Amino acid sequence: MTEQKNKLKIGMARAVFEPVLARLSQHFDVVSNQSDAVLSKAQIIEMLKDCDGAFTTGGDRIDAEVFAACPKLKIVANMAVGYNNFDIPAFNAAHVQATNTPDVLTETTADFGFALMMATARRITESERFLRAGKWNKWGFDMFAGSDIHGATLGILGMGRIGQGIARRGSHGFGMKVIYHNRSKLDAATEDSCRASYVTKEKLLKTADHLVLVLPYSPENHHTIGAAELAQMKPTATLVNIARGGIVDDAALAEALKNQVIAAAGIDVFEGEPSVHPDLLTVPNVVLTPHIASSSVPTRMAMANLAADNLIDFFAGREVRTPINTLPARASA
Repeated sequence: MTEQKNKLKIGMARAVFEPVLARLSQHFDVVSNQSDAVLSKAQIIEMLKDCDGAFTTGGDRIDAEVFAACPKLKIVANMAVGYNNFDIPAFNAAHVQATNTPDVLTETTADFGFALMMATARRITESERFLRAGKWNKWGFDMFAGSDIHGATLGILGMGRIGQGIARRGSHGFGMKVIYHNRSKLDAATEDSCRASYVTKEKLLKTADHLVLVLPYSPENHHTIGAAELAQMKPTATLVNIARGGIVDDAALAEALKNQVIAAAGIDVFEGEPSVHPDLLTVPNVVLTPHIASSSVPTRMAMANLAADNLIDFFAGREVRTPINTLPARASA
């Protein structure tokens, strides 16, 4: 780790693009972590104890314990759209600004969600493993026969910006019938642009040929999809999770895949990641990716720059661009 002197100090919990680090270094003393070591809670506290601000990623837990040990902290900028790693009541109590990076990753994440759905439905990784293992010695009429995307019913649980992006890809590009369930029904214009229809959660589970999860994590959403929900789905259906780990009961999913309760699953996020439930590694009918739905170079650069913008704007006395919480008005820095 390296640091400079004589400016407001920013702690970087993980590595970031060099141009973003250089940009921040023009404004702040930066305590960097370009080795990209995964820091423990104690190490994060040690890094941030004399810092005025912090740049974090979705795996860095920031809560009352951190604020008690790091009293100078005024802002924490998360390079992620989700912020379940932030204890927002603790932020408010400590009068610390929280920010995230929404919008800039919407289309890239929707691309990936649709790609993961297609890979799952068409058994792409399963067939690639078969080929690489040298098992392909003849063609068969039903070899790795999967399910169609075009004309199928696409179900979306969580119809925010990313869910809407997936809906548009399905309805406009592949002629899919799109149904969704959300905390609240979308306005008519948005539904029309997505060619999507609101249904109950029960109907969503029972009707979708391909179900994609794009809802935010909260304690209320923990294990939204478990054994009971999987049992309601079609045995030919696929499930894709690009939302957050913990929304799906991974143990129940592995059991459902093993017993062919559903046909297949594509999972980008996991409970306790980077650990993966061992049973998911033993079933063939699952596509597993390491939380990379927003991982294109332009998008990750945009996310990093937006987090940097929030830090720069905050200490310049301007409104942050993407606040999570609202704090009382403050004097300009």
